[in-house]
Amino acid sequence: MMIRIKEAIVVEGRYDKAAVASCVDAVILDTAGFGIFSDGEKLDLLRRLAEKRGLIVLTDSDGGGFVIRRFLKTAIDPALMKHAYIPELYGKEKRKSSPSKEGKLGVEGMSPEILLNALRRAGATVEGEPAKSTGGIRKSDLYAAGLTGRADSAERRRALTSKLALPERLTPNALLEVLNALMTKEEFLALTDRTAE
Repeated sequence: MMIRIKEAIVVEGRYDKAAVASCVDAVILDTAGFGIFSDGEKLDLLRRLAEKRGLIVLTDSDGGGFVIRRFLKTAIDPALMKHAYIPELYGKEKRKSSPSKEGKLGVEGMSPEILLNALRRAGATVEGEPAKSTGGIRKSDLYAAGLTGRADSAERRRALTSKLALPERLTPNALLEVLNALMTKEEFLALTDRTAE
């Protein structure tokens, strides 16, 4: 199923771009991996696209993907970006002879359904679909749910990210950002009530 998305989508490499292009009609650009760190022209283009259309960052769930994501967060106005996350699935992409260093599948190894779900959950503006109302979750809500400030908070965050098929590597601030993109405060409270002791 092909959907049309208003925002430009940023991925790490050309194989990721091909995977996303197979299910999404949108402007899709790749960072050439860490090449974006020294490519001022591409970074300027990403800034312009972010201002004009908005930007969705869709990187792998490994360490390299998070390094690229953090770099883009500092180089482009965060208010113009949305972050899509793929689940941490272990395996090997078809074109590769061995798994990645961390053993996780990247964007190119995800099914179209998983990619579309990740983009929708990030708040992508999909042509023909109403915008989902989300947000309102604060840091104090994370604390009240035991996701920060307690001895077992890291384990609770891992359980929540696993349940929501999100990368385990999310910091509490990144988790807050993602939760606000995924759900309303009421949905968060209902979810955390069910996952509490």
